[in-house]
Amino acid sequence: MEGDAELQDLYREVLLDYFRSGARKGKADPADLRAHGINPVCGDELEITARREGGKIVQLRYAGHGCVISQASAAMMAEALEGVDVEKAKELIRSFKKMMIENAPVGSLPEELEALRALEGVRRFPLRVKCATLGWNTIAQGLENGAAKES
Repeated sequence: MEGDAELQDLYREVLLDYFRSGARKGKADPADLRAHGINPVCGDELEITARREGGKIVQLRYAGHGCVISQASAAMMAEALEGVDVEKAKELIRSFKKMMIENAPVGSLPEELEALRALEGVRRFPLRVKCATLGWNTIAQGLENGAAKES
């Protein structure tokens, strides 16, 4: 069991590192995708902006406020989805949500989402799952709305 405690400490550090990181905070400029998400239970609020070129997300940023889990997850999301094509992004979003909401095995996460294993422990706290998925739900909404506008 000592290994479990060490792993939890490592994951805690990973989350704090992402929370503190300003690497993808802010707003994409120019942005052709904007989406706003709120978790009223926790008070988390995010605005996701992105710029797409040729079917690829070339810049993805998040802004807002919230708990360590929501902010770290948004930072991880921005890192994982920036530079990938929109269809691949949708697939990664589904994979992450499947892990968080449906308790899919963490080992089933695609390689691009490796860092998100740090959020596995959050699954034991249903209200905190909403914090972890806020950014992912918000970008999914933005991609759907963007697809509707392009049609």
